Amino acid sequence: MRVIDRIVGSRLDPEIAHRLHHLDHHHAVDILAIDSADMARRRLRATTQGGEDIAIALPREETLFDGAVLILDTDRALVVRVGAERWLRLAPADKAAALELGYHAGNLHWRVRFDGEDLLVALEGPPEDYLARLGDLTASGRVAHGVDGRTEAA
Repeated sequence: MRVIDRIVGSRLDPEIAHRLHHLDHHHAVDILAIDSADMARRRLRATTQGGEDIAIALPREETLFDGAVLILDTDRALVVRVGAERWLRLAPADKAAALELGYHAGNLHWRVRFDGEDLLVALEGPPEDYLARLGDLTASGRVAHGVDGRTEAA
């Protein structure tokens, strides 16, 4: 297992972009796909799309980002790609449902944002897991739900 302890640079840097372009023509650029929820982590183990097991152990002053170049050698490169963050949209039918929904979201320490009267919950797992935690709120239709902006009644 390879241990990566620093970020080489950004794929947007002109010099690095030129080198990546050359390596890409030789099929020598590997991708490390990371969920947006893992971006703040400085230590993690993962497998690249090419199948290499790696361990990341970054110093405090460095954080992962989309396009971070972790390896840039003469014969290969490794670039971080972040998946788009997905949101569970929860639309309460009335104030009582909104209050209960807020209680659950806070109690479960979900990462949220607001869009008008809707509550958006950052998905860090399957949407069904979140809906199961809300139980009767969604099953009864008191809170409509959808993923990435599409809202459906229960």
